[in-house]
Amino acid sequence: MEPLNRSLDVDWRLWPHDVRGSRAWARGLERAGILTWEEARRIDAGLAEVATRLEALPGPAGLPEEDIHTVLERMLIEEIGSVGGKLHTGRSRNDQVATAFRLWGKDAIRALRDRLAALVEAIAGKARENPGIAMPGFTHLQQAQPVPAAHWLLSRAWPLVRDLQHLRAVLRECDVLPLGAGAVAGCPFDIDRKALADDLGFGGVSENSIDTVSDRDWTARLLFGAAMTGVHLSQLAEDLVLFSSSEFGFVRLGDGYTTGSSLMPQKRNPDVAELTRGKSGRLVGNLVGLLTVLKGLPTGYNRDLQEDKEAVFDSVDTLAVVLPAITGAVAGLTLDRGRLAAAMGTQMLATDLADYLVRRGVPFREAHHVAGALVRVAEDVGRELGRLTLEEMNAVHPAFADDVYEVFDPAASVESRSVRGGTAAAALEVQFDALARALEEAVAGP
Repeated sequence: MEPLNRSLDVDWRLWPHDVRGSRAWARGLERAGILTWEEARRIDAGLAEVATRLEALPGPAGLPEEDIHTVLERMLIEEIGSVGGKLHTGRSRNDQVATAFRLWGKDAIRALRDRLAALVEAIAGKARENPGIAMPGFTHLQQAQPVPAAHWLLSRAWPLVRDLQHLRAVLRECDVLPLGAGAVAGCPFDIDRKALADDLGFGGVSENSIDTVSDRDWTARLLFGAAMTGVHLSQLAEDLVLFSSSEFGFVRLGDGYTTGSSLMPQKRNPDVAELTRGKSGRLVGNLVGLLTVLKGLPTGYNRDLQEDKEAVFDSVDTLAVVLPAITGAVAGLTLDRGRLAAAMGTQMLATDLADYLVRRGVPFREAHHVAGALVRVAEDVGRELGRLTLEEMNAVHPAFADDVYEVFDPAASVESRSVRGGTAAAALEVQFDALARALEEAVAGP
């Protein structure tokens, strides 16, 4: 039973937060008249000594207790004697661990927020570095229409902004004090929970003691956010894997983020992208694991909830490794202008050709059919769409005139889409400003 029961190896990292919550609880007991001023001072000083002892330990190996909370209590009594046993008055491990976990969670969310924001800034910075570069835009991994390279880069920044907005909501949900809920029925002593919340920096106080000790919704939402971030990072990584391949050659990753083959000297393997992509499965798995734990729990606290921390710690730790690496890769990548330009065939401008006909009064459905027919003509004669003669175009539809060849300019195509969210230079400037505002709002607050 001991290996199954023991959680100390997992919850060891909560000791600073458990000490912090315990010191606040001692002050709360003093305010309620349960502890004298002298007792409260002795407990506070004892907890400070316990923190010093715990900080000096390399880890939990060799400690006999089942969890960090019993370690803390044993060390406190060793420091100050039996008065240390008064600290647990009115408190249960149920609300104690929930408090320490939420204190840790708030710190973890803020750190994750900063790392995500750094990646968004790196992507935006790289987009700013490459104005006026057009590249093929893809749907179904088929060349579709010309887009600015900056527009592609920013398309990978906006999902991360949404992740930051989700994290902000998770932080608000986590920012609720559980301490004082007891085991299930609340505290029998006159504890001022609002003062406790202020003391520990919580924005609110839980309202139902039964819900309080069993609520792990914030952990599930954090794991969902981590999984969603993992998915978004995997999509960015897949782009980098494809675009850095010799078949595309659009992107070159820095040497520090690639490795050579152990056999083939010409290889530059995009390890940073492949490893990032691989980690997404781990993040999704942690979410599924916790939801499965939560789905069958009856009312109140259940020991199943001991399984909450390992998944959350692992997801936060995983992103703490992945995000700086992919941020560095993005900041150091270069775009190959020559390869991007060479990839821009005039077949990508077939939609612009249809739009040309629309501007000359042809219904779009008819224009779409005509443009498709001309693509097939170009394929049959083995020439680019833009290399067809005016006579060949007029043989399909009489609305074409000499100015049709102005259509076959990728830069003009990009600039023609000036609506908000489009590809024109002015629309990109609006997008850069909108991204900066959205990022600022997403990371605002404590």
